[in-house]
Amino acid sequence: MSESRFTPQARKEIATFLILTFALSSIFYVILGSAHTLSLGGGRYVLMLMWCPGVSALVTRMIYQRNVRGEGWGLKQPRWAVLAYTLPIAYALVAYGTVWLSGYGAVDVSRFHTPLLRFILLGSVMSLVSALGEELGWRGFLVPKLSEGWSFTRTALVSGIIWASWHMPLIILADYNGGTPTWYSITCFAIMVVGISFPFAWIRLRSGSVWPAAILHASHNLYIQGFFDNVTVDTGITKYLVSEFGAALAVTAVVTGDIVGRRRGRLKAAMTGAGAGEGRPQAHTRGARRQEARRERRW
Repeated sequence: MSESRFTPQARKEIATFLILTFALSSIFYVILGSAHTLSLGGGRYVLMLMWCPGVSALVTRMIYQRNVRGEGWGLKQPRWAVLAYTLPIAYALVAYGTVWLSGYGAVDVSRFHTPLLRFILLGSVMSLVSALGEELGWRGFLVPKLSEGWSFTRTALVSGIIWASWHMPLIILADYNGGTPTWYSITCFAIMVVGISFPFAWIRLRSGSVWPAAILHASHNLYIQGFFDNVTVDTGITKYLVSEFGAALAVTAVVTGDIVGRRRGRLKAAMTGAGAGEGRPQAHTRGARRQEARRERRW
């Protein structure tokens, strides 16, 4: 394992962000956990919870930078947005399609009642509003900051573990689960989140923008929770395979993460230049690439 190269300032920024995120989030853990449901307040508390990482990231940047640059506000190449939107549909289709075709679950599209155009347009916008709150924290701040001292693999892995851990109180205390034993929901969910953390981190660093990650997150939530879960019919053990708490999606997430991880060498922006679109320098030198390759090999 390679040694980290974080400056004392970077360590303080990361610690501040994590403390603020979990401190703010704990307020909503208590509220939602006491009610044992995420539907409390018509979903308003969930929305506020999802914005805790984003608010914490912006506050952290204001404390140490006196501005919010570095989040990746710009998006120079729309192709990353297109890739981000379609990727969750692809890995979800593989997971759910396998369950449907195997007979361990069935599909009934008549269970989907929302007009398609409304679902795609309005649903995408509404999902993006909530997903952006998380992504300003996890990928806008945390991933670029971790990548300053760690390899891509370690950055994606650790950010994924933190991201998964942040959800755990909702699985344990509220009704954010797949209707399976808590230990099973936690295990499948954690594996799934860590797996997809690799494409999330990759697209953030590759595009230099937080928007593709936010779109990827929004698309994931919209299509998995809003479409695939709704049209899937339980035929016995289906709940152990589908949803974010099932084995099928966990497996496809790991496979997706592995595919993306193998393409880490194609990241054109150096780890410290993830926010290059906002005035931070990119490093394309051979020395920088060799150094990153050595870090990856040590992992």
